[in-house]
Amino acid sequence: IRDSVFVEFCVEDSNDVKVNFDKLKMEFNCVSGTDNIKHHNTVDLFGEIDPKSSKHRRTDRSVLCCLRKAEAGKSWPRLTKDKAKCNWLSVDFNNWKDWEDDSDEDLSSFDKFSEMMNSMGGDDLPDLDGADEERDSADSDDESKYNSEGPVL
Repeated sequence: IRDSVFVEFCVEDSNDVKVNFDKLKMEFNCVSGTDNIKHHNTVDLFGEIDPKSSKHRRTDRSVLCCLRKAEAGKSWPRLTKDKAKCNWLSVDFNNWKDWEDDSDEDLSSFDKFSEMMNSMGGDDLPDLDGADEERDSADSDDESKYNSEGPVL
C-alpha cells in the first residue's frame, strides 16, 4: 500500500475505456449504458507516479486503477494536488489499511496484483468480476486512510 494508490471509477457497462497515466496526472475516459453517456475525468495527482508501472482493469461495474508511486513509502496526505474537496471522490474503507498495522510478511497490494498477473501469464490486472478486459494505462478511485487533515495515501 505504501508504494501504490488504488482508484476505482464506478461506471457500469463501460465501453471504449481509455486511461492515460502521466507523472503527475491521470486521465479517464469511457462511454457507458445504453444511452452511451460519455465520462471524462482528469485527476492532477498529489505526487508523482510511474506511468509505465501503473495499470488499469475494466469490470462490468467499474474501472480499477493501480497507480504505482514514483517514491515508494512516501505518504500522500490526499490523492489530488489541490486541497479542495472533490464531491465525486471518497475513501473505500473496505480496502483501507493503517500504515502502523503493516507487517513485513504482508505483500503490498501491487505485488499481489503482479503475482496474479504473472501466474496468469499475462500483463493485465486479474479479472475482478468476470468481465472482459480492456487495458490502456490505468485510472481509478482511492483507497486510503485518514489523518487529522484527510486521507493519507
